[in-house]
Order: sequence, then C-alpha cells, then structure tokens
Amino acid sequence: MAPDTNIPNIYIIGPQSTGKTTLVSKLRSELENWLADTSIIKPQIVSEVARTVLTKHKFTAEDVKSSPSRCLALQQLILEAQALAEKEALQRSSWFISDRSGVDPLVYARKYVSADAALEMQRQSAWIEVKARMSASSIVVCEAGTPWLTDDGVRLMPDNDEAWMQLFHEFCGLLDEFGLQYFVVPRTMLGLSERAQFVRA
Repeated sequence: MAPDTNIPNIYIIGPQSTGKTTLVSKLRSELENWLADTSIIKPQIVSEVARTVLTKHKFTAEDVKSSPSRCLALQQLILEAQALAEKEALQRSSWFISDRSGVDPLVYARKYVSADAALEMQRQSAWIEVKARMSASSIVVCEAGTPWLTDDGVRLMPDNDEAWMQLFHEFCGLLDEFGLQYFVVPRTMLGLSERAQFVRA
C-alpha cells in the first residue's frame, strides 16, 4: 500500500471574503516544508471553479440574486465543474487540497432558489461522487466576520454583516444535515501562518 493512501483530501470552504483562497495558497507554498522527511507525495490543488464557470458561461454574481433560474443553472454547472476538477486531481495524485467544495453550490441554491432545488441537485451523480469523497476528507469552514470583506466585482457580496454570518451558519447547517464532520477556522484567527497550522494539525 502506498504510504500516502490514507492522507485525506482537504476542503477549505465557507462564505465569501473569509480568506479561503489565501489560505489554500499558503498551504501550497508550504508543501515542501510540510511534507519534508515523509514519503507523502504532493497533493493536487483544486482551484476555485466558480470564477471559471462564471466567465465561461457569461454569468454574473448579480444573476444569483436576481434570477432564480439562472442561479440554479449556475450552481449546477459549478457542482459539475467541482466534481470534474476533483476527478482530474486524483488522476495526478492520491489526494488534493480544494478551494471550495460541492457543498458551496448547494448552499447558494438553497438560499437563492429553493430548498427543493437544492434537494434536486443532491440527486445528481456529481453530488453523489463529491459527497462520498467529502465524507472521508478533512473539511475546514472559514467563519464569516473577518476584516477582509471586499467587493472585487466578481464575487457575490452579502447585504450586511448579519447576512454574511447567516451564510456561514447555512454552510455549517448543511454539513450537519449531511453528517459531514468539519472544523471551523474562527474569525478571530487572523494570522495566516496560524491558520495554515490549524489546517495541518
């Protein structure tokens, strides 16, 4: 058996502007030191697929709030893209670190379309595949309320801090419903090295 067979995949998820991509980049930059003196091969990095889908299919973040039908189409495309990206990553390594997950589009579908729409997405093969992988993975949820909330013109912005925190609770609630265990990076943990160490621990 390969020495890295049991290394779990790592998912970094949560609401927007909570430091997910920055944290994934930090983990990537520290892989050499992290895995030094081990026989563990490097993981693949699954970059955020949502931005690619938005651009490729000409969606905007505003579509999520203004058009339930376009929002649902977008979330389905994101889920399918996530499942494909994970499969491709596992062809190159036995594990990966993912910036986002298949839970993310389900959270947004439930919030901006309907609970029934999210349930329908859960019947898709893409979600069944992703959920199976997530059940054996380390899931890290970044808590909302950090001082980094910025509008980059692409991401969907919460209406206020209360809505931002509510979205965090919706992530955790959906993970609880699925019986998926997770760890929370608290909003008070602002140091990037500290956050990276938290994930590696």
